[in-house]
Amino acid sequence: MLKGIDPLLSPDLLKVLCEMGHGDEVAVVDANFTAASLGRGKPIIRLPGNDLHRACQAVLSVFPLDAAVAQPVAYMKVCNTASGYLTGLQTSIVNLLKDNDVAQPEQCEAMERFSFYERVKQAYVIVQTGEMQPYANFIFKKGVILAEEAAA
Repeated sequence: MLKGIDPLLSPDLLKVLCEMGHGDEVAVVDANFTAASLGRGKPIIRLPGNDLHRACQAVLSVFPLDAAVAQPVAYMKVCNTASGYLTGLQTSIVNLLKDNDVAQPEQCEAMERFSFYERVKQAYVIVQTGEMQPYANFIFKKGVILAEEAAA
């Protein structure tokens, strides 16, 4: 255990998040996501028994989002729904970002399912949760930590 570090962040997960550079992406996905096939050749960290909200909360506690892009957050759009539709769980993650001053709703991009899969193939790491709700899949693009933030 480390002081000030969310206990959900295992040594393996902390290591891979630390290894990531500016612009690299982490996919935080549900239990049904095709992590093994899409993540072939990259780290897959499994957090069974933990829901998506809890996993995102832990990852975002140490993970800076990219301020140099308009939408550093992406989520899988529910098939056959109107533009702007979000599930309750997706709304809770967008609210988590907003309430913690991490990102605003307009910085979150809805992505069609197969486009989302293609983007995940380029992610640095996939974090697979135990979340059972479908379409509970997010991508976060890493930003930089400034010297004064690192010292805090």
